[in-house]
Parts: sequence; C-alpha cells; structure tokens
Amino acid sequence: MASLAQQFAGLRCPPISISGLTERGATFSKPKRAANLVVTAKAVAISNAQTKEREKLKQLFEEAYERCRTAPMEGVSFTLEDFHSSLDAYDFNSEIGTRVKGTVFMTDNNGALVDITAKSSAYLPVQEASIHRIKRPEEAGIVPGMREEFVIIGENEADDSLILSLRSIQYELVWERCRQLQAEDVTVKGKVVGGNKGGLVAVVEGLRGFVPFSQISSKSTAEELLDKELPLKFVDVDEEQSRLILSNRKAMADSQAQLGIGSVVTGTVQSLKPYGAFIDIGGINGLLHVSQISHDRVSDIATVLQPGDTLKVMILSHDRERGRVSLSTKKLEPTPGDMIRNPKLVFEKAEEMAQTFRQRIAQAEAMARADMLRFQPESGLTLSSDGILGPLNSDLPAEGLDLSDAPPANESDGISEKESD
Repeated sequence: MASLAQQFAGLRCPPISISGLTERGATFSKPKRAANLVVTAKAVAISNAQTKEREKLKQLFEEAYERCRTAPMEGVSFTLEDFHSSLDAYDFNSEIGTRVKGTVFMTDNNGALVDITAKSSAYLPVQEASIHRIKRPEEAGIVPGMREEFVIIGENEADDSLILSLRSIQYELVWERCRQLQAEDVTVKGKVVGGNKGGLVAVVEGLRGFVPFSQISSKSTAEELLDKELPLKFVDVDEEQSRLILSNRKAMADSQAQLGIGSVVTGTVQSLKPYGAFIDIGGINGLLHVSQISHDRVSDIATVLQPGDTLKVMILSHDRERGRVSLSTKKLEPTPGDMIRNPKLVFEKAEEMAQTFRQRIAQAEAMARADMLRFQPESGLTLSSDGILGPLNSDLPAEGLDLSDAPPANESDGISEKESD
C-alpha cells in the first residue's frame, strides 16, 4: 500500500489552463457582435440617405411653390390665352335648335347625362327622351354608351349645362311619315284615347289625330269606341298648325269597295253565337250564318270554329246602308262537307271556287240586264267583268269638316281617357 501511495504521489499532472476555453468561447461570440455592428451600420446609412432624400424633395417642392406663386408661366410655352383659343376653335354652336352628336354616359330615373364634347356635360330629361310617355330612360332605349343625335332645347342657368331632346327630332320624323302615308293614301290603325263634342281623339304614329263624328262610319258613341282601334285615313296633315285630321269613313269606304259579291277575304273569328259566327274582315264584322258554314248540317258551331281562328270566307251580300255583310264558307267547299272534314282544302281552293261562283253570278246579272234593257233602255245598270259591285262614294261631305274641336297633334302628354266637353 505504501509503495502504491508513493507511486500516486510521484505522478504530476499539468495544471488546467482556462485560456483555451476562453479562446474557444471568444471564437463563438465574435461573429455575432460583428454581424450586429454591420446591420446597425447599414440601418444608419439608409436612414441618413432617406433623410437626405426627404430634404431634397422638400427643397424641390419649396422651389416649385415659389415659382408658381411668383412666376407661374415662366418656362411654359402654352399660355392661358392659347388654352382659351383652343377651346374656342373646338367649340360648337350651342344655340337652341342646334343638333349635336352625343354619347350617354350615365342615367337615372329623371333623365340622362350626355357627353357632347362641350365644356360641360349636357342633360336629357326623361320627358324629352321619347314621344311616348315613359317613366325611365331605359324604356326608350336610353342606356350608357348609346350614341345619338340630339337637339339643344335650352340651358340650365344653375351650371350653364345644356338641355337636350330626342322627342323633338322624333316628332319631325313622325310628321314626315304621316305626310308620306297621306300621299300614298294608306289606311292606318289608330287607338281612340278620348273625345269631345266634335269627334274622337285617336293616336296614330305617336301623334294625336282628330276624327270628326261626321267621319266615323259606325253609329257607336265615343264611350263605346274608347280604347278601340279604328281603321283611318289621313285627311289633313299640317305640321305648322300641329293639326292632324283623320277619317274612319274614308278608310271603311275603301275597304268596303273590295267587298264585292263573290270576293274572297281573310278574316278572324271574333265570337260565336247559336245562329252563327261573327268574323272580323279588316275592321268590318260579317256574319257567317250556321247554314252557310257547310253543305253538311252543323249542329254545334264550336266543333268547326273557335274565336281567334283565321279563315277565308266569301262575300254573299253587303248592305252598305245598314253595315251588314253576309259571309259563306259553304260556297267554297270543293265537295259538300269539306269545311267540317278538311277545312284546309277549302281555304286552298277558295279562289278557284269563288271564281266559279262569280262566273255564275255574272251570267245571271248579264241575263237580267239584257231583260231589263229590253224594256228599260235608260236603266244604265253596270257590273264589272268579274261580277264585283262598284265602290262606295268616299268623298267628304260637301259642307266640309268642322275642325273647331280638333286638338293639337303634338300634345300627346296628359291625354285623358274620359276627355269630353
């Protein structure tokens, strides 16, 4: 044991040095401090650069402000006078009645804003957007992006903006169309919207026309004709006086001139009665009696015809004084009973069958005329070669028309359905 102790005592260990630990620790901490120093230096550099930039911008703004305050036009080749001259060069005539092109860029319930390349935008009120009565511009097709020609009708004193109209242009076009229709002697449809002691007020092509009672073919009252559509012809088209006079009698006379015995017309079933069907043939109601529907017996008219059906009928008789027209499909049947079994064939063969009927009528009339002339040479009966009777006299009354109650044609707004004296 003693010798073992002596051996341990003789061992010498070198002293532990902490310098190495210190050095190794130093090697770990130095890079962190260096990185922090670099980041801090960069931040300071950026801050200094931003500060200098702000100072530079501030100086530039101060210099610009001073130039605007003391010499605003210095170095500018385009002067204020040049600007006003350019506006005048590109400006247009803004007088009332001038037509301008414009593009709608915004709408509301009251109207639309229109860009007409002027100093300020123009306004189209909803009541000037159409000749028809509308509540919103969209009802007349006025939407953003629409480009159209407008007419200047006024100026808004509040902001010097112009007031536009499409209605005025539309009225000019409508009057021109009415003059053309009158020249061509065309029959048009007019809706009765009112009346007074002198006649009816009917809307035709957007204008209010006056139909004197002397020019109405039926004996119906104004109340009975309200909201009805009548065939009409133009008697007087006067845009300057805003006067549009129409005649129902003239239109009916021309229509009835075609209703010769044996002529074929197209009609629409209006109503069914136990004794027959009433057929509308161009504004005239004719009776297709149950006995004249087919050679075969028809016990129930509804099995053959229905309201709204379109069919061809032949004129059997026409009492112009009483306004009664008798019709027949029976005379158009190629073989008895075709109207019940095959009405399509009846309508296809209608003209052919009617021609045969007219020839028989013409022969009978010729024989009657020969017999009459034999005893009464002065009778002077006339009949066309195809058996069609002559037309009604469509001339206006010799005493003329009383136009004292004719309303202005352009005043389409505010129409009263119960307008009366």
